[in-house]
Amino acid sequence: MRALQGAVPVVAMSFARAKGATLAETLAGLRQVIRVAVREHDYLRGSPALGEDDRAFLARVSDDMPADVAASAVNQLCSMLRRHHGTRPVVLLDEYDAPMECAWAHGYWDGASDFMRGLMNATFKANPDLGRGLITGVTRVSRESIFSDLNNLEVVTASTPKYQTSFGFTKAEVDAALEEYGLADKRDAVRDWYDGFTFGGVAHIYNPWSATKYLESGGTFDAWWANTSGNGLVSEVVRRGDEELKADFEELMRGGTVRKVIDEQVVFSELGTRPGAVWALLLAAGYVTCPGPLPEFPTRDRRQLMLTNTEVRETFDRMVRDWFDVTGARYDQFERAILAGDARFATRCLADVTRACASSFDSGTHTSESEPERFYHGLVLGLLASLRGRWSVESNRESGFGRYDVALVPTDGASGSDPAVVMEFKVFDDCDEQTLTDTVARAHAQIDERGYVAGLVERGIAPERIRTYGIAFRGKEVLVG
Repeated sequence: MRALQGAVPVVAMSFARAKGATLAETLAGLRQVIRVAVREHDYLRGSPALGEDDRAFLARVSDDMPADVAASAVNQLCSMLRRHHGTRPVVLLDEYDAPMECAWAHGYWDGASDFMRGLMNATFKANPDLGRGLITGVTRVSRESIFSDLNNLEVVTASTPKYQTSFGFTKAEVDAALEEYGLADKRDAVRDWYDGFTFGGVAHIYNPWSATKYLESGGTFDAWWANTSGNGLVSEVVRRGDEELKADFEELMRGGTVRKVIDEQVVFSELGTRPGAVWALLLAAGYVTCPGPLPEFPTRDRRQLMLTNTEVRETFDRMVRDWFDVTGARYDQFERAILAGDARFATRCLADVTRACASSFDSGTHTSESEPERFYHGLVLGLLASLRGRWSVESNRESGFGRYDVALVPTDGASGSDPAVVMEFKVFDDCDEQTLTDTVARAHAQIDERGYVAGLVERGIAPERIRTYGIAFRGKEVLVG
């Protein structure tokens, strides 16, 4: 390392912030990153190894340079660095796929991929002056259209043994650090929060950023990774997902597991059509993990998946709450109203949320339309997300002679005082019902007929602690009773 330090020129770039809601914003961000990388070597302007053409090119590199200049800028810079230093440079590109994530989410994929394809080809393939290149990102590069011209890449993924201990801290490293900081008694809690990653054949890899921030803070547990990492792509994938994906996430958020086919070769255009691509993205990004070692060459076999750790669960809790925060609705008031038995105020709170974030398609007015009960089911589960810990938020669990929609089960058990709640959702049926009050009555009738309360009583919760709610919807109208 000492022999190489300062001996090899380096071009370093990160595309983490080169993204925007429009193609113009993203291209402006990419131009700025490239301009800063080139200006880091501004000393080349006085190099005797460069000609007037080189200096003229450097002068053209700016925040408003043409697309062709931006795409070829790093290629030209490598040539100048080789001639000045007498050795070929290293090019480091971090988070190459951040602009592509944004392009997919905001619908300008084609324009962004055209620019990125030219940039990647000029920088990493048609570049005889490149010594070595390192590209990092979440998605595997081998099938991405922006890399279609590159056949000289060595791809290292989560399942590859090479560098398997280099993506995070091992258990031995974290235990030694905790000992040094006087926090050895927190090993189990630190494991629950920040362990859970698997690379190649090595399990128990800790998130390095979060473990470091935990130590630096003097032992404060927080979702440090979520505080610094953009979750926009994952949020968009989950929001766009079909009913099966949302049901799978409900199971994961409850601490359960799902079995899915894993295909590491993620292609953005397939995220909406290939379920395996979604799960591969979530695995590569670290949101889910496979217990045990990953196969080096993934097969079509289904693998068991679970949320990686407590930090990830907290991240998803925040993500769900953020979906409602942007509406300006006070979802926390809905929680309090439900727990207090105030059906009237719960109606007002839920109506505010429904009007703000439910489209007419989502909140169909007839029971045959797009299974709208599932939409409301997911909506209410999101509103109750922050209650986890003091209550167990359960969904579609067997009780009595059927399955209730949602239940809040207090974790203080039979001897506690917190209320338990059972909810049943119904969409207004204009064939048999005159008002939403009739729909609420139908929901309560189902709760009584199928004995949904029985399962809670069997757990030792006294009947007087159990509240039942029928929640009726008609379009964006709602009634809690």
